[in-house]
Amino acid sequence: MLKAALPPGAQGKPIEVWFQDEARVGQQGTITRVWAKRGTRPRAPRDRRYTWAWLFGAACPARGVGAALVLPDVNAEATGLHLAEIGRRIAPGAHAVVLFDGAGWHRQGGRLVVPGNLTLLPLPPYAPELNSMETI
Repeated sequence: MLKAALPPGAQGKPIEVWFQDEARVGQQGTITRVWAKRGTRPRAPRDRRYTWAWLFGAACPARGVGAALVLPDVNAEATGLHLAEIGRRIAPGAHAVVLFDGAGWHRQGGRLVVPGNLTLLPLPPYAPELNSMETI
């Protein structure tokens, strides 16, 4: 699969294998509880705001390097920014293969900009155990 995915320009270059994934982290208020005398209804203000950010991460275990971004949204443009960051971390003269899951924003045709020094290789559906970044 790897040899079939590589473009002709990658022939003869060292190949790096990168694993990529993204995760949403954030805060959302929970149910508020307070101690009070039985039969009373004390005021219990709580924070109803919620917010989150997306962590984009990738790692090349063979070289022990990574590339990460914290972004407010997840879409093709954000994924393109992360791919550009990965492209800057690839060793000079090497070509990278980036393994990723089948999220919709990874397949958005012309909207996803992929640097020339890397190739995307999608993992099979319903196989998160094949992506090392799933456990980080």
